[in-house]
Amino acid sequence: MAHLSGAFLIDCPASALNNFGSKEEGRYDNRSTVKYVRSREGYLPYVSAQAFRYWMRESLQAVPGWTPAPIFREDKIAYTDANPIEFAEDDLFGYMRAPGSSKEVEKQWAEKGLTGQEKKGKSFVTLTRVSPFKVSTLISIAPLKELGFDYGTMSRGEGDPVPHVHEFYRTTLLGMFSIDLRMMGRFYHVDRTGYRHLDAIRVKLAEERGLTPYDNNRAFELDLGARKARLRQLLEGLAHISGGAKQALHYTDVAPKLLFMAVAKGGNHLFGTAVGANKEGTPKIQAHALKETASVFKDDLLSPFYLGLAQGYLDEQRPALKELIDGKKIEEVAEGFSAGAAAAAAPAVEAPPLKGAFLGHPVEAIRRIIEDLDKNAAAWLA
Repeated sequence: MAHLSGAFLIDCPASALNNFGSKEEGRYDNRSTVKYVRSREGYLPYVSAQAFRYWMRESLQAVPGWTPAPIFREDKIAYTDANPIEFAEDDLFGYMRAPGSSKEVEKQWAEKGLTGQEKKGKSFVTLTRVSPFKVSTLISIAPLKELGFDYGTMSRGEGDPVPHVHEFYRTTLLGMFSIDLRMMGRFYHVDRTGYRHLDAIRVKLAEERGLTPYDNNRAFELDLGARKARLRQLLEGLAHISGGAKQALHYTDVAPKLLFMAVAKGGNHLFGTAVGANKEGTPKIQAHALKETASVFKDDLLSPFYLGLAQGYLDEQRPALKELIDGKKIEEVAEGFSAGAAAAAAPAVEAPPLKGAFLGHPVEAIRRIIEDLDKNAAAWLA
């Protein structure tokens, strides 16, 4: 059961990427507030996982071959088609389709081109799929003593200016994602929450499309080429991600400036401690943590590390990454030792902990892992 682990940083020079609406506070009746966690040390702005997944869904619309799922709304219910056979979005982002029992709903589905849904008695069978693409909350790497505060007015036309105020912040957001490669393109039809991916209607569709039975006929799977294509599309969406609130006033490039990725057996995330913050609250790459991960999980790794670091960002920390990849020659001789004695006491070259790792721009790192996917799909998607 392989997973693709990823960790990334988004640089926020003056941003308000995710907000929770307005609140009345003090002398301002109209104040837009950013999302944050409050701790003893200060404020930790964040972007919700739901918001980031929305950015991804929207960015994926431009990726060739990507198939977004249609959405249907009832009075207070909304759901997708819950058809992972047809739609990559339902496959990778998961779903819950629990429609009401309205007599008109099936007619409306047909009018909108949605797949029907199996009934048991008067109720529809609930379909649920745990998302193979899992995302953390994107949170500030260090607490802020205070949030930025901007006062503005709408002053066009006649009459008094209309004031409006909003919060913003300067920080770096850290996010993680994990892709369950085994579950991609595999759809169960068992009576278990999160695994009732297909009902009788969708099972029939799977059989008509020639999907292969999987796991003792408890599921169906797409062919390897289709599963590989969907993973490639998801990664391409990450390479071209855009989005975020307040972009007209606080434009922020939400493309990762740092991106670490690797494929390994099991669900342990590989990069949870790979990036921290220094005393000034700016990002610090924990080279020793990467080295430890490579050592601890050496028997589980199915790929090298793919390290993306944009030029102009944390440039002073780039040599430490190169040293992990290339190794370090022992050029200095300890005082009191001859060159021959030093050579006998230690190897001439320290074994590079991340030998074979890729280091480049984050988009280049994504392109490299896509290239390697073509060669390793059978092992990674097993």
